[in-house]
Amino acid sequence: MDLQGRDRRRSPRQDLLDWRLRRLQGVKFRKRFKGRTKGLATRGNEVSFGLYGLKAIEPGWVSNKQIEAARVALTRHIKRGGKVWIRIFPDKPITKKPAETRMGKGKGSPEGWVAVVKPGRVMFELEGVTPEIGRKAMALAAAKIGVKSKFVVREGAQTDAG
Repeated sequence: MDLQGRDRRRSPRQDLLDWRLRRLQGVKFRKRFKGRTKGLATRGNEVSFGLYGLKAIEPGWVSNKQIEAARVALTRHIKRGGKVWIRIFPDKPITKKPAETRMGKGKGSPEGWVAVVKPGRVMFELEGVTPEIGRKAMALAAAKIGVKSKFVVREGAQTDAG
């Protein structure tokens, strides 16, 4: 039970993700520049662990909530059939100023965390399911993420309908 008397049911995976994000609050700098998302992903652009992947085709930011929603959609669709790898991690703090605040007075306080994604970056990987189930699961995950993406198969992989 939490302070408001609600029963909080959380998965161990969610607790692990929250622990990692809380751990990031001990970073050296709390606020970071916005940055530019130019160019293609030079690292993490191939399917390395699983058989199928979800590759970004446009640049953008993916929040920790979007990553978790995509993970839940993937695992629910494949049930107990396969294994999922999350290849991105939200390590960039995002700041936000309060509503109805005048301009100036410095940068806002940290509000959440995002992962910076460049085109070509493999965000999720999947293994242990048929190509049809893998394609459908990745489509469900792609709908939860605000970045256009495509389904990819590992090079040299032996699939029935790949």
